[in-house]
Amino acid sequence: MASGAFAESGADLELVGIQKRFPGFTAIEHLDLTIPAGSFFALLGPSGCGKTTTLRLVAGLEDPTEGRVLIGGKDVTKLKPYQRPVNTVFQSYALFPHMTVLENVAFGLRRRHIADPLGKAHEALRLVELDHLATRKPQQLSGGQQQRVALARAVVNRPALLLLDEPLGALDLKLRRQMQLELKSIQEEVGLTFVHVTHDQEEAMTMADTVAVMNKGEIEQLGAPQELYELPRTAFVANFLGQSNLFTGKVTGTTSSAITVDIEGVKIIVPSKRAQRHTGEVTVGVRPEKLHLLLKAPKVDSSVNVLGPGRIIDVSFSGVSTQYILTIPGIGKVTVFQQNMSSGPLAHEGSEVWVSWDVEHGFGLADEPAASPKFSADTDTATIALQKKQALMSELEEA
Repeated sequence: MASGAFAESGADLELVGIQKRFPGFTAIEHLDLTIPAGSFFALLGPSGCGKTTTLRLVAGLEDPTEGRVLIGGKDVTKLKPYQRPVNTVFQSYALFPHMTVLENVAFGLRRRHIADPLGKAHEALRLVELDHLATRKPQQLSGGQQQRVALARAVVNRPALLLLDEPLGALDLKLRRQMQLELKSIQEEVGLTFVHVTHDQEEAMTMADTVAVMNKGEIEQLGAPQELYELPRTAFVANFLGQSNLFTGKVTGTTSSAITVDIEGVKIIVPSKRAQRHTGEVTVGVRPEKLHLLLKAPKVDSSVNVLGPGRIIDVSFSGVSTQYILTIPGIGKVTVFQQNMSSGPLAHEGSEVWVSWDVEHGFGLADEPAASPKFSADTDTATIALQKKQALMSELEEA
């Protein structure tokens, strides 16, 4: 791939006290965020959590109710979208069907009267390995190729920030995984700052240097993908970023290195450094793939936690692993992912089993066990429309 003209670094992004309210609901409650220049940053969260609204605020497509947006240290909050050093790649590629691939990529350069637009467009196409298709029309390309053209069209303008709004959502699974690796490779080569919005956990963890998990307009946790997965701070993060088995109980003992939690009469040990709270009622957890499924009760070992006996109620084969769901009296359901090392399942529905895991694999959450939501759920679209209608009728009556 070519580098040369695409070696410029991006700018850092800073969001200060951002709040965004729409009639009837809050999209972003309070957001402070700093994204270093040249990084690949992912905003991860479910639909309606505020991640796309955040991206639109950065792009200038929405105005914040409160707060400031700074790019490279410059306050751009009041600037129009075209005045910001930002380009966006959407899920719908929005290519001009009547233009060739080369003309699509060069379009923005021509509008800005940049010298040698075709030469720069060829260079951008070489970057995404599509220069050999420069004379084709978009409809003659596959979905993955159109995605790369859209990326080249954005990169060629050398924005300080490249915003990616669910850009791989329209691709099939195999192509999506291939594009994840290609996007990361391109970002490393061009040195721009990528801000990627997605609800796909695997996508965020595969590509991003840093991931921010959003929930109800706020960032619940921010950090490296491995850190978020291994040490989630809240129940939301623990269950949105993969799956977790969570248990609530009272701390009955502490040492300099661990806490002991009573889970319905069973003692569970969690390392102090992996637990957010060390006293009172706490929630602790372990990932399903960390569990070992046992057909008989194991010997007592202070370095291992054990739950059981329980009964398997569901067995699901998924190729690489088999998922077992079991119920343990007084504790409830527990999920286990067991790697498929043999030709058949380790146990069957109705089997009596135990589960164990190394103490070092457990974690403790910062949540209060009965934590309440930060603010009320979003109002539905019909209610918002009715509110707007009522407000308009009031204005007309006053006039």
